[in-house]
Amino acid sequence: MTSILNADLHCHSVVSDGTLTPEALATRAKANGVELWALTDHDEIGGQQRAAAAARAMGLKYLTGVEISVTFIHQTVHIVGLGFDANNPALQLGLVQTRGGRGQRAKAMSDDLAKVGIRGAYDGALKFAGNHELISRTHFARFLVDSGVCRETNEVFRKYLTEGKPGYVEHRWASLKDAVTWITQAGGVAVIAHPARYKFSANEEFALFSEFKAHGGLGVEVVTGSHTAAEYLSYADTAREFGLAASRGSDFHSPNESHTELGTLPHLPDHLTPVWELLSDRIQNPTDSDPGVSAPTGL
Repeated sequence: MTSILNADLHCHSVVSDGTLTPEALATRAKANGVELWALTDHDEIGGQQRAAAAARAMGLKYLTGVEISVTFIHQTVHIVGLGFDANNPALQLGLVQTRGGRGQRAKAMSDDLAKVGIRGAYDGALKFAGNHELISRTHFARFLVDSGVCRETNEVFRKYLTEGKPGYVEHRWASLKDAVTWITQAGGVAVIAHPARYKFSANEEFALFSEFKAHGGLGVEVVTGSHTAAEYLSYADTAREFGLAASRGSDFHSPNESHTELGTLPHLPDHLTPVWELLSDRIQNPTDSDPGVSAPTGL
């Protein structure tokens, strides 16, 4: 496989904060020419069995995936895991613990929104959360649009739910070391997701990449839905500087909300090591027998 493979290794289903099922995402990916796909729900691998089965039925190569929420220098950073054993007990337990604080945080967000006259936000957001354990800002944003407070989710995040705005509640997620360790000990590759989104200084970003690599992280998203063309090139340079493999993913959530469709990103810049080259032995091919990816127990 080469860097021009149409791989989409970052998207979300109803199992976390997407609006489509794993099966619908597989169909959409196939229709858009995706050749290698991964479902990367937030802090949750309960959709992996369905995604793998749907990919096999659609003739898609598949990698297990997850996007883990991490706190680093008082900011939330996302670490994508690819190609891991979804039955690994340490990974499963770590994700359960990471999800554990979301309910309490959501109630605090609702209380804060009530102070500015927006009532019933918690119950309203729950209606949009297919998995109540994973209630998130995205579900609150959909409630605020549905109730007429805002016209679209982009407006929500300009006025609410971000630092300094009503409804924002800081949460302590997993540590960077924990997230990378869970992924790598389960046989996968850890990838820094959409690095241009974080509001780090140059020194803080250097610290993020240095610590990530020291803990065993091996990849960075270079081409992703929220990056500009200039940022593709900038993070291609970062990948080379730190000796990291390059990943590619749309971060697709919904046909009505996402700016970037599954499978429509440009190819990786030249002279990078595609992350899928590190995972060739973990790719599930359509002709393989059922790999037995099972949903975690107790979720």
